[in-house]
Formats: sequence, C-alpha cells, structure tokens
Amino acid sequence: MENDPDVCALFGKRLSILRKEKKSWSQEKLAYESGLARSYVSGVERGIRNISLKNICKLADTLEVSPAELLMFFDEKNIEK
Repeated sequence: MENDPDVCALFGKRLSILRKEKKSWSQEKLAYESGLARSYVSGVERGIRNISLKNICKLADTLEVSPAELLMFFDEKNIEK
C-alpha cells in the first residue's frame, strides 16, 4: 500500500487544472458558484480532503464537465514511457 498513488492529491490536481483551463476561475469563484466553502475547495485541491461523490458532481456541473472527466487523473510515476 505504500506505493499506491495518493488519489486525493491526484484528484485535487485534476480539479485545479480543469478549474484554470475551463473558466480561469479562482478557488473562491468555484466555491461560490458550486455552493461549497472556499476552504473546502482549497482542501480538495491540496489533496487533504476526501471529497464525496455528491461534491464531485456539484463541481463537475459547475465546471460544465462530466464527473468522469474530473476523475480522469493518473499518477505520473506509474506511466510507462
């Protein structure tokens, strides 16, 4: 289990990338538009919060992407070159 990727950190990085690419929004703007607390969104992006499925759907809807697109993250260390 020690070598398993930190899925919370990977998800947070993916969320941050989509937030910046799709809307160029700040964390505060994303939080406001999705109805979530800014500190919660910040914690998710930093990988210290274990986000619920309901909140994944809220964020996906706010960013106008599918929940599946938010979950399309990967661990760069495990990619074969």
